[in-house]
Amino acid sequence: MTVDKVLDAKGLACPMPIVKTKKAINELESGQILEIHTTDKGAKNDLTAWAKSGGHELMKHEEENEVLKFWIKKG
Repeated sequence: MTVDKVLDAKGLACPMPIVKTKKAINELESGQILEIHTTDKGAKNDLTAWAKSGGHELMKHEEENEVLKFWIKKG
């Protein structure tokens, strides 16, 4: 998987990870992939729902050392 942009949203509380994700994905072309790092536990549900409602694809997510990582492909 080729990541086109990495967003560091660690330490930010809701709704900032979503706000920053929206801004970052707007800078990408359709089909490009955004990797997001966040420590907000609510981001799992938030980003899943946001990606679906925006027509984007949540490729995968994982947790590593208290950091949630998401890969979203722009729709």
